[in-house]
Amino acid sequence: MPRWTSFLVFFTVFLILLTAIHAYLWLRLVRAPQLPPPWRTVLTVSIILAGISIPVVLIFFRRPGASGVAKPLVWGAYIWLGTMFLLFVGVLAGDLVRAGIWAVRHLRDGAPPDGDRRRFLARAIAGGVAVTGGGLAAWSVRSAAGPVSVRRVEVPLPRLKRQHDGLVIAQLTDLHLGPTIGRAQLQAIVDSTNALGADIIAITGDLVDGSVEELRDAVAPLAQLRARHGVFFVTGNHEYFSGAPQWVEEVSRLGIRVLRNERVEINHNGEVLDLAGVDDASAARFGHGHGEDLGRALGDRVPGRTVVLMAHQPRTVRRAAPFGVDLQLSGHTHGGQIWPFGALVALQQVFLAGLHRQGKTRVYVSRGTGYWGPPMRLGAPAEISQLVLRAATPA
Repeated sequence: MPRWTSFLVFFTVFLILLTAIHAYLWLRLVRAPQLPPPWRTVLTVSIILAGISIPVVLIFFRRPGASGVAKPLVWGAYIWLGTMFLLFVGVLAGDLVRAGIWAVRHLRDGAPPDGDRRRFLARAIAGGVAVTGGGLAAWSVRSAAGPVSVRRVEVPLPRLKRQHDGLVIAQLTDLHLGPTIGRAQLQAIVDSTNALGADIIAITGDLVDGSVEELRDAVAPLAQLRARHGVFFVTGNHEYFSGAPQWVEEVSRLGIRVLRNERVEINHNGEVLDLAGVDDASAARFGHGHGEDLGRALGDRVPGRTVVLMAHQPRTVRRAAPFGVDLQLSGHTHGGQIWPFGALVALQQVFLAGLHRQGKTRVYVSRGTGYWGPPMRLGAPAEISQLVLRAATPA
């Protein structure tokens, strides 16, 4: 199926789903409570306009650097997208509560509740959902807008050489520079990362949401990243939405080594370990000669040598573990970004966030250093990952 056809199908399904969710919110937050005028009219028009703003922004105003009237519209539409999700979850939970109450009363009294009682319950649930959802949305925006914290994690690796004990890898991932994340935010992240004095800096994909032409100035601070053994990058799925070949070239121009199904030797304290990187798991369908190739990246290695693999999506570990990978660094999931969306992400990815094990392979999944879409994080704060490798006895 051609890419434009796939996009058309996806966007059509997205619009249908978006319309259905807004209709559901209107039924439960406006119609069911039987709000009096003018509140009914005001809220109905507001829901319609908020719903329309999302596809309008995605089609016409998503370009990075939006200014004037476009910038507030972009921010408003993205914040509403996240708020809509929280309200939808709240309304769905409210309907479950309503169904439970109805079932208890039906079994006890054998008769449906009267109109006044039904209206009171509908208003109580709608009011509770609106207040709770709005409060959580405000908290989520505040969380995403704040400074990105450093998350230090010690990673025990049985095959790690004594000379490599204490080696520090700073991982950045899923920055999603674009419509709502720009140069100023990246500069703060670069400064915080450099302050760690890492031996290796690993950027595991989804750096951008836009073309090189649009974001060249925004990504410029990446050239300031410093690490003892260098800065490395692998592609994520969003690079392929934004012109991956051009981004590979631009990231290289900034002095960052792009690992495309290859590995490099890192000589640390007189002993060598391998650092490998692969294209994103979805890359092959976008062409350009890109595509995940673990055999090329990991084949013919020196037996017994520790290898750290950079791979954007955690699910790559299922294919990487048989190659004897000691540690895989991934992102992609954002840790769910807005609770409880992580439950859906976990259905598609093998791990959601944190340090895990697949066979003998350790996997660290970062919650991401930026965010995608809504400038909101709930229950999954952004992070700069400071991974300290430790020699450990086999389990």
